[in-house]
This record gives sequence, structure tokens and C-alpha cells, in this order.
Amino acid sequence: MSTSVAGRPSAEQLRAWLPDAALGAAVLLLGLAEASRVKPFWQDWWDLALVVGGIATAVGLSRRAPGAALGLVWLVGLAQLVTGTPVLLAQLSIAAVAFGAARWGSTAVVWLSGLSIPLGAAVVVLFAASEVYDVISGFIDYSSVIDSAYRFGTTWEVGAAVVGMFVLGSPWLAGLALRFGSRAAESRVSQVAAEEDAARAVQESAQAREIARLREEQARMARDVHDVVGHSLAVILAQAESAQYIEDADTEKLKQTMATIATSARTSLQDVRQVLTTTRSGSAPSRGGSLDSLVENVRASGHEVASTVVGQPQPLPPELETVAYRVLQEMLTNAIKHGRRDTPVTVERHWEGELRIEVRNVVQGEPGDDVTQPIRAVHHGGAPGQGIDGMRRRLDAVGGRLDVRRRDEAGGPTFTATAWVPVRGGS
Repeated sequence: MSTSVAGRPSAEQLRAWLPDAALGAAVLLLGLAEASRVKPFWQDWWDLALVVGGIATAVGLSRRAPGAALGLVWLVGLAQLVTGTPVLLAQLSIAAVAFGAARWGSTAVVWLSGLSIPLGAAVVVLFAASEVYDVISGFIDYSSVIDSAYRFGTTWEVGAAVVGMFVLGSPWLAGLALRFGSRAAESRVSQVAAEEDAARAVQESAQAREIARLREEQARMARDVHDVVGHSLAVILAQAESAQYIEDADTEKLKQTMATIATSARTSLQDVRQVLTTTRSGSAPSRGGSLDSLVENVRASGHEVASTVVGQPQPLPPELETVAYRVLQEMLTNAIKHGRRDTPVTVERHWEGELRIEVRNVVQGEPGDDVTQPIRAVHHGGAPGQGIDGMRRRLDAVGGRLDVRRRDEAGGPTFTATAWVPVRGGS
């Protein structure tokens, strides 16, 4: 792409002006040829050259500078009237200026060009047929100018005005029609582009919602698998550790322990399959059993569990039942993983307008001087807070809440997790 240097127009700009310059040059040649027939070259015909050159220049500017072309036409016309220069057929090319002003001019140029057509005809009538003509004719012989050019007689003035309005008005109306047609086409293109942008935005929004949904499904599945596998592995690990201390002669107890391990593994596989099935089908996740079955599984693993139910249990909607099951499952998993085996795990369920689940256990370690304090998570060497964060997300989704605290008591540091689950849907 070429650019202008030191104020000079670029090659592309010059090429863009070539059609306009060629049209102006054609008008100039035709006008000079006509002027040579009106008055010989060797006579003083600078006035004809001025008219022809001005009209040719106005035609050349009609597309790129329609306002300047319109002003130049008026200057040429007034100079022609003042100097008494004969009217030339080349002046019909002013129609190109009228077309260009209506097609490419600004709003002001369109209005001025439209008013110029009847105004120009009025000037012709004023100077050629009114009393003003009679006064000025003593100084300038306009009748001889008109008669020598067209030989139409004394009734020519009004007819010429009508013909001039038609000759100039037709291209002006054509330019105006193309102007509005072009704007209508641009408006349609803009409308189509806006509709495409709107459709693209809707599609992108739908894709974003689908991605968010898939990510939420992925996170939910990860939480479910974490809860199921973590709980089952904790039970299996506790059973495997307790099996090391069974005497060889006590084969019955060893068989019972191995049966518990097998049952836990089988239940874990079933729960994982259920999680994957509900994820693929898009249905709501379901629980893996009852709250009592979770407590019994922990007891079967060899841990002592003190379970208490306060109040009258109430049926929960499936979504809340699943949340309560998964939250208690994670609480018991943490108790098995981090709690001391020689102290019982306390599980309390209170039905008092809402279900309050509380699990307490003594964790491994020595009591310190810390006062009672809420904590985000208690972790021992692993990634902190993954299970607790999962419980909190589950409860937040249904309008519940979670509180996790560590207390330093005489028997050792105690870990307490309390969850509140609404009974009749989230708030």
C-alpha cells in the first residue's frame, strides 16, 4: 500500500481520481470543440474558455467534492450572466453535478443542490423575461445572447426554465434514489451483521452455560466418588489393620473381618457405578443407603460408635436425603482416618425443625494450650480440606451450613463437625 510523502497524494489516491479526471477532461474537450464553433480561436474567447473550464472542473469534482462542484457551477453561471457569454450545450453536463450532489453530498449539499434547481430556473426567468431584464438589457444584450445561441424567439425563457428543471431534476432525483437505496442496503447489511452477532452471542452464552453445567457435573461426580471411595477405603483399611491383631486360631473372626472388607468393597463399586450412571443420564444423584447403614458399617469396621437420635425422624426429599447421607458419610470417613481407635466416635442426629448432624471424635495428638476455635479443615499430611470443602458445597447448595471445630480437652484434641440440613428444601 503506497502512502503520500511530504503532502503529496499517494498512487492509490491518484488512481481513485482517474475516472473523475477522465470525465472532466471529456467535458472540457467537448466544450472547447463547441466553443470553437461559436467564436473562432483567434478572437477574444477567454469567457467561453472560462465557462467550459469551470463546468469541466465541476464535473470532475462532482463525486469526490460535490459541495465544491455545486459552488463552482453557481460561480460559472453568475459569471456567464454578467459577461454575457453565450449558453453552450456543454452546460448540460451540469446534470452530472446535480447527480453527484444528491448521491454523495452531505445533507446540506443535498438540500442546497435541490434548491438550486428551481432557483436556477427562476434566475433564468428573472433575467430573461422580467422587468429586471429590461433594465439590465441596456447594459448587457441578453436577448442577443439567447437568440444567437438557440434562436427560439421571445417565448423561450419560460420553456427553457422548465426544460432546465427537468434536465437537472431528473439526475438529481436519480442520485437521491441511489443514495437512499445505498443507505437501505447498508442498513440491511448492518442489521444482518447485528443479527449474526446476536445469534453468535446467544450461541456463546449457551456454550458457556453448557460448559458450566458440565463442570458442575464433573465437580459433583468428583465429590460423590471421593465420598464413596474414601469412606469404603477407610472402612477397608480399618478392617485390614484390625485383622493383623486377630489370633491365628480365631478363624471365625478373621472370616468375619474379610467378609466385612468384601462387603465394603462391593458396596463401594455399586455406589461408584450408581454415581456414573446418574451422571450420564442427567438424573438427580441418589444416596447409597440409609444413615443407620453408615453407622453400622463403621461399627463393623471395628470402631466403637455411640449413636443418638433426638426427636422424631422425618422423611426428606430425595435431594436433601442424598446430601445428608453424603455429609454423614464424609464425617465418619474423617473420624475413621484421623480418630483414635481406642475412643468412641459420637454421632448425634437431632430432628428439631431441621436435621442437625454432629460427629465428634478424639484425633491423634497431644492437647495443647489452644482455646476452642473454628477451623477450615483438619488434615494430616494430605491435601487440606478437600472433603470438608465438598461437604460445605453440598450444604450451601440446599441452604444448609457446616461448622467444624477443634477442642483441646483432657482426653485429647477433639474434632467436632456439625451440619444443618433443612427438612423441606433449601432457603
